[in-house]
Amino acid sequence: MQIIISNRSKQPIYEQIYTQFKDHILANRLKAGHHLPSMRQLAKELNVSLITTKRAYEELEKNGFIYSVVGKGSFVSDQNNEMIKEGKMKAIEEQLVTAIKNSKEIGVTLTELKELLTILYREVE
Repeated sequence: MQIIISNRSKQPIYEQIYTQFKDHILANRLKAGHHLPSMRQLAKELNVSLITTKRAYEELEKNGFIYSVVGKGSFVSDQNNEMIKEGKMKAIEEQLVTAIKNSKEIGVTLTELKELLTILYREVE
């Protein structure tokens, strides 16, 4: 798994790390029990401060995405299906808000947007 840090992003670096790990966990690309790199190792790989990776890991642990074992490291937590669904629904809502804003900017009506969504929904497997 690769974490990509953007210096141009308005999002703090620790949040970029947190978000990318969270997205990989919710998409099940990182499975329960997966051993994460140490904070020090990740800081070195990303060329960021150890404090930055520590803060990202603390947020991941606080929100139940990972757990830590003293002397062994950090691991991906078991995710219950409801939490995964909730995470994905939040991402869908954010994407739909962006689509709605873009639609309003160019004068697409709600009816047209619903029609487009229906067509696309049927096309995608």
